[in-house]
Amino acid sequence: MDYAAATPVRKEVKKAMDRFWDVDFGNPGGIHQEGVIARKAITESREKIAEILKARPNEIIFNSGGTESNNSAIFGVLDKLEEQGMDIKDMHLITTVMEHPSVLSYFKYFEKKGAQLDLLNIDENGIVDLKEFRKLLKPNTVLISIVFVNNEIGTIQPINEIVKIIRNFKKIQLKNHNSVLPILHSDAAQALLYIPIDMRNLRVDLMSFDSQKIYGPKGLGILYVRKGIEINPLISGGNQERGLRSGTENVPLIIGFAKALELAKEEQEKEVKRLTGLRDYFIKEVLENISGAELNGDTVRRLANNVNISIPASGNEFSVIQLDNKGIACSPKTACSKSRYSYIVESLGKSEEIVKNSIRFSLGKLTTKKDIDYVVKVLMEVVNNKI
Repeated sequence: MDYAAATPVRKEVKKAMDRFWDVDFGNPGGIHQEGVIARKAITESREKIAEILKARPNEIIFNSGGTESNNSAIFGVLDKLEEQGMDIKDMHLITTVMEHPSVLSYFKYFEKKGAQLDLLNIDENGIVDLKEFRKLLKPNTVLISIVFVNNEIGTIQPINEIVKIIRNFKKIQLKNHNSVLPILHSDAAQALLYIPIDMRNLRVDLMSFDSQKIYGPKGLGILYVRKGIEINPLISGGNQERGLRSGTENVPLIIGFAKALELAKEEQEKEVKRLTGLRDYFIKEVLENISGAELNGDTVRRLANNVNISIPASGNEFSVIQLDNKGIACSPKTACSKSRYSYIVESLGKSEEIVKNSIRFSLGKLTTKKDIDYVVKVLMEVVNNKI
């Protein structure tokens, strides 16, 4: 029940990767046969990924995962602007209070360097306040980062509306609809498995993806960089990935990501329908059988596999340990956060009691109704102190 943290690698993915570990193991930078085979495999994978995402192959940059993708987007934009002569103190940045730590920490780093930073609030359902967002935009706003789907409460943000607001701002306020700035980045690590992504229609400038969230291998991510957007590399060296991410490409993991994404695309509609049914059943059973239980996040604009719920108990960490002892894996918060409790749930304006008792359950391919019934039964035992 913790698929949002990591998913198992599918057997089809492992099979696709196998020969690139010890048979076709060549360095893709080599001009010999082994290198050419590896380079071709990367090219074909990049083209397959681009086709699924409705992007151009040269807009796909491979790296080590979601954190590096987010860091690269933020650093890449701001370092490029500094290189072009803009003072960091003249830059205005916008992000939300509910971002992943890899986004928030980097924005706060640049704030310490002198950048102006505004944190966009969310409503009681976990959706960004679009009216507040309009007011925050300034002529010197250079970078905006708004998560596509929150990793803790599963809320799906209105990215299309956000893009429209930015385009309207450029046209009316800046009187230049062709202006590159402000640049919009979105962390879509949790979105890719359950939401169709069409970069042509989204018109986002930068977007982050993570292989381990879609039944692919850990250690591989993608940063989508829209044509015309200039960023500096976070990691420099051998000029791989168009010079935007140096280091010998991890061929097996790239192959694995492409295969996992291909499978996800084929099964997405059916799996979303199945998991939405299980999710709603889970929520209904908990709310009906556990007095005082409360759902965190929106009931409609919510990822198909996410259930974040607060139950009256002795704190989420202790509850998670009790559940773990019964064979149930879930999470008190994102695995990447150092905070004791969820700052995301706190951002919803919830009481301290609700925040400290919040637990995230995330469903996946192996989740069944029988699993849900067992979890609800154990949760009731936790609340009634029968464990």
